[in-house]
Amino acid sequence: MELIYADNNATTAVAPEVREVMAPYLADDYFNPSSMYEPARRTAHAVEAARATIAGLLGMGDPSELVFTGGATESNNAALFGAARANPGRRHVITTAVEHPAVLEVAEEMARQGFAVDFLPVDRQGRLDIKDLIRALRPDTLIVSAMHANNETGVVFPVAELARVVKETDPAILFHTDATQSVGKLPVDLSGEHANVDLLSFSGHKLHAPKGVGGLFIRRGSRWRPFLVGGHQERNRRAGTENVPYVVGLAVAVELAARHREKEAAHLASLRDRLEALLVERIPYVAVNGREAPRLPSTLNVAIHFIEGEGMLYQLDAFGICASSGSACTSGSLEPSHVLRAMQVPFTAVHGSVRFSFSRYNTMAEVERIAEVFPEIVARLRRLSPYWDTERNTPRPEALAMLESTASPAESADRPSAHGNSA
Repeated sequence: MELIYADNNATTAVAPEVREVMAPYLADDYFNPSSMYEPARRTAHAVEAARATIAGLLGMGDPSELVFTGGATESNNAALFGAARANPGRRHVITTAVEHPAVLEVAEEMARQGFAVDFLPVDRQGRLDIKDLIRALRPDTLIVSAMHANNETGVVFPVAELARVVKETDPAILFHTDATQSVGKLPVDLSGEHANVDLLSFSGHKLHAPKGVGGLFIRRGSRWRPFLVGGHQERNRRAGTENVPYVVGLAVAVELAARHREKEAAHLASLRDRLEALLVERIPYVAVNGREAPRLPSTLNVAIHFIEGEGMLYQLDAFGICASSGSACTSGSLEPSHVLRAMQVPFTAVHGSVRFSFSRYNTMAEVERIAEVFPEIVARLRRLSPYWDTERNTPRPEALAMLESTASPAESADRPSAHGNSA
């Protein structure tokens, strides 16, 4: 059985070009870049060349503004805790209710340490209201952290506008964005459109580099202190020997993504849109989470009413199809996604959402296969659901009443009646 991998928001396959450029640094060029002899100086040069490449592609004013980290979780922790260490007089943090746990749990830890923390709400489509941000800003606000694109729904926040509002209100407030899902998929220009962003996190394994490497952009002049100490590496901003092969691979991955971004975006959008259309056509009582908001071209999150996502994922796995119910960091939990709860997804579907996310290596034939298999899985599981009337192939009246009491007007308009082609 051929594997269909549709969980690229969780991780991506390492690109062959990335593996190739990494290989020498895993073999002959294994030297510590902090050492003084010539072979080590070559590895140090490779690290700095990678830094310059990534900085240029992301529009950084100076390569020194990029710090290499172990991944986005470390970068997010460093951004928020580093800001707090450098600005002890400011004790207020603003973030959103739909952030990745690598930001949410940092904010919650800061709240336990005595910081005031505001979690901005989103609407049913996962969109922020900029007026909520304006109302939340205070004279003692330390940092605003808002992700660029949501890992579960693909909904894109207007980060450039949010950062501009923050800086126009108080230039001393730091603005951070978790760009883990957007780097390589959306334009990022830290000297242009995103010139008001002070701190930006990203990770290699979301864009066909290995797991275990990422970056943190720290704009020159930002008040920030190191999170990891114990060494002079990364200009005394991140202790620990640089992961040379992974850093070199990350630069190639970012370069490939930037070079082919528009072409890949069109390819990914065609896959997503085709699968979305087929699932909406073939599955009754389905909604697309974030459908009316700007979304990543790669991401489709569907709410399947009256069944649970865990069963759908197991059934998909039996057909060799890899998908997820949301964040890979929370998929082992029985609790519904905090993102879907914040979006007020109806009770009848909050446990039943599935995310399909694509990469450059996915094909239209794979999408057609998913669209063939998934409606059959849904129909089979619904026959086992206490909310489903099998004889009539429709929700039981009490289940339908629960849905009608919580559904948005858009969902009511999009919802098809029960029909036989899903049975």
